[in-house]
Amino acid sequence: MPFLDRLARWAAEKPDDVALVCGGDRLSWSGLRDAAADLARSGAPTGILREGNGVGFAVRWAAGVAGRRECAVLDPLWPQELADEVAERLAQRWSRTPTGPDELADGDLSSSFLVGLTSGTTALPKGFSRTRDSWRRSFEASSACFGLTPEDRVLVPGPLSASLNLYTLSECLYAGAAFHTLAHFDVADAHAEIARRGITRLVLVPTMLRVLAERGITGDVDASGITAIVCAGQKLDRRTLEAGRRWAPNATVWEYYGASELSFVAASRHDPGEGPAEVGTGVGRAFPGVEVAILDDGGRPVPDGTAGNICVRSPLVSAGYVWGDDGEAFTSLGGWATVRDQGFLEDGVLHVLGRLADMINTGGANVYPHEVEAALAMLPGVAEVVVTGVPDDVRGQRIVAGIVPAHAGLGQLALRAGLEGTLAPVKRPLQYLQLESLPTTERGKLSRAEFARWVLEGDPRARALV
Repeated sequence: MPFLDRLARWAAEKPDDVALVCGGDRLSWSGLRDAAADLARSGAPTGILREGNGVGFAVRWAAGVAGRRECAVLDPLWPQELADEVAERLAQRWSRTPTGPDELADGDLSSSFLVGLTSGTTALPKGFSRTRDSWRRSFEASSACFGLTPEDRVLVPGPLSASLNLYTLSECLYAGAAFHTLAHFDVADAHAEIARRGITRLVLVPTMLRVLAERGITGDVDASGITAIVCAGQKLDRRTLEAGRRWAPNATVWEYYGASELSFVAASRHDPGEGPAEVGTGVGRAFPGVEVAILDDGGRPVPDGTAGNICVRSPLVSAGYVWGDDGEAFTSLGGWATVRDQGFLEDGVLHVLGRLADMINTGGANVYPHEVEAALAMLPGVAEVVVTGVPDDVRGQRIVAGIVPAHAGLGQLALRAGLEGTLAPVKRPLQYLQLESLPTTERGKLSRAEFARWVLEGDPRARALV
């Protein structure tokens, strides 16, 4: 793994400095190196890592990718049956791989160190392979782009089994930055960590940033020492971005779009003191070292502003699926890699419309939920929004919008009037529901599927907006 030689460097240069913190537990750089080296040399099985946040997670992760080893990180919240099924697939993959003691050192850069798993809580997730070289190049690009330094103290409040957070842990070990996490996400604990530990950087999904920022503002939690906030997982909305700016006024806010199979694709930055926050479908320009193109299903380029498959060429892309390849997700179009996310390019800026699976077919027209969400998010009185399609006997699917109002009194008439001239009639929601908060996955990502379930089951968390 391309951070183990760097870990040895930091352990030699600053052996007693703190490398890892989780609540009251901590490990120094030399402590982490020694504990991981002992585990790797013991020959103990380290291929499957399935546990919650803690300093022990980092020890097992470092040992699990030492030398010739390959590791898979499983969500500890998965049902046991699902974890067993994944373990069986991994056992088949590793049945011919030699096992035994390894030194705590990076293996061959062309070899695979990680079997990544697409998210899922019921169906078997797809497994894909990551080479050591792909992450080494990713570390070089991301630490330079986002300005990560050995002096940083980085707080990642989410689960380490999530790809964003696992990558950030590894990036910090590569860059020599102190990595802080929490046993479980808790707003008060995160605020205490920021106030007491001198946190300089946050890496998290937008839903976590919003609750930390809004409660931090009302609770007068000082975040002036934070100089960078990195968000991924979904598009930053205006409410979250503005709250983050008010709470952490000295922070550069980065957001990036990517996929587990593709790594980084595009990024944008919001500097302190900029004007009003912009919202929309744009996610930024191509990440350093990454080429982005929009291609049709035949692999042909489409004109600027025309929607198609978001495709990339870069050395950061994964080595492909090791199981579960149905030909509908991660694939190649004319030598370009894609996961079939839909979007368009306009003046060099990538706009993301969403996955084909999320697309709504209503009255014969294809509508992307994110396009409708972006239009609604621009309207006064809309704090947050989610859009989905549900079965409809006449149209095939009807568009339903869930709105978290910014103030009392927001009604359907104002929303419908605000969309005139912005969205074509076929793309406008036919039903509006009022929400207290957006439906999210256990990892804090927006869940349109959960919102659709609320609509179909008449869940009281989604009430008719008058």
